[in-house]
Amino acid sequence: MINVFHIVSNKHWTGAEQYTYDLVALLRNDPKFYVEVVCRKHANILKQYRRLEIPISILPLKGVTDIDSPVRFARLLRKGQNIIHVHSFRDAFMAVMARRISENRDTRVVISVHGVYKPKSNYMYTKLYKSIDCFVFSSMMARDAFIGKAKKQYADRTVVLRDSVCDSQLGTVVPDLRRELGLDSHQALIMYHGKLAAEKGLDVLLEALTHVDRSKYHLAIIGDGQPKYKAQIKGFIVANKLVHNVSLLGFRDNILEYLRQADFGILPSIQPEALGITNLEYMMAGKAHISSNNGAQPEYVQDGVNGILVPPADVNALTEAINRLLNNNAERSRLGSQAKHDFENRLDYPVFYKGMTDLYVHLLESAPVVNMLAPNDTSMEN
Repeated sequence: MINVFHIVSNKHWTGAEQYTYDLVALLRNDPKFYVEVVCRKHANILKQYRRLEIPISILPLKGVTDIDSPVRFARLLRKGQNIIHVHSFRDAFMAVMARRISENRDTRVVISVHGVYKPKSNYMYTKLYKSIDCFVFSSMMARDAFIGKAKKQYADRTVVLRDSVCDSQLGTVVPDLRRELGLDSHQALIMYHGKLAAEKGLDVLLEALTHVDRSKYHLAIIGDGQPKYKAQIKGFIVANKLVHNVSLLGFRDNILEYLRQADFGILPSIQPEALGITNLEYMMAGKAHISSNNGAQPEYVQDGVNGILVPPADVNALTEAINRLLNNNAERSRLGSQAKHDFENRLDYPVFYKGMTDLYVHLLESAPVVNMLAPNDTSMEN
C-alpha cells in the first residue's frame, strides 16, 4: 500500500482545496492507497475535509522558517512507501525537509502547480526545484511558462495532467437561489464563483454590468476572499447602484447544485489561468459560460462552440458577450449542451484520477531524487 499525504496550508477554500478534496475522496476508497490530509488549524478548511472521514494531521505550516512542521511530519514518513503531494512551493520546502529528516528513501515529493509561474532563480528555490520528484501542470500553457524560464533543466520531471472536477456532494441542502434572491421570472441568473481577488477580474465584470439593462439580470457572487478586497467590491456595488442586481453570497457548499440553477456563468480573470476549474464546473453542469482567453482556457474552450472567450480586462467585449447570452436563450442552451458533451467525452474525472494514481506508482518504481538538504547533492538535471 502507498501512503499519500496531501498538504494544504491555505486559509480559504479555493480551487486547489477542491482539487485535493475530490482526489482524496476517491483515494480513501482505493485499496492501493492510504491517504491523509495535512493542514493548518482553520475551521473552514477542517470542516470540509472532516466530511471525508479520513485522518487529518494539523501542523503550523508557516513556510521556510518553520522548523516544527517538518520535524513532526517526518514521524509519519519513517516507514513504507510515501507520496507527499503538495499544492504550493511554500509547502514543498516543508515536504523536502521532512523527507530528509525521516531518512526514508521510499518517499517522493509531487507538486501540483495551481497557477502560472516563472521559476525563481535564487539559490534556495533552485535547490528546492531539484529536490521535487515531479511537477504536475494542468495545461501545456502553464508548463511552458515554467519550463521556458527554467531553460528546460526540469523538463524530464514534468507532467501535463489536465485537472477535472467531480460532483462532490457535501451533505448540505441547497436553497432555490431564484426564490432566495427574489428574482422575477424574466431575469437571468448570472453566476460568478471562486476566489474574491483582484486577479479574478470582478471589477471588470461589475463595470460591464453597469452597461447592461438591469431589468434583465441578477449576478450571484459565490466565494470568499480578503476583507479589504470584498469591501472594495461592496463599495463599487453601492456607488453604481447595483445593490438590487448583485448579491455577495459568501462561501457555499455543493457548488455544482448552485451552478445548475444559473442561466450562465462568467470567469473574467485578468491574470492567466493555469487551467480554469471554474470553466470545467460550468461545462460539467451543462451551462454556457463566458471566460477570459488569457490562460489555458483555449486548450479546451472553443469560442462560440462550447463557451465564449473574451480578451481580459476588456469591458466592452465582456459587455457584448453578456448581452449576447442575456438576449438569446437558444444560444445559451446550445453552448451549454455542447460544453456538457465535451466535458463528458474529453475532460471527465476518471481520466484525471487514473493519470494521477499511475503517476504515484511510477514515481515509487523510479530512483529517488536526492533531497536538497543532503550533504552530497546529486539531484537530477538535464
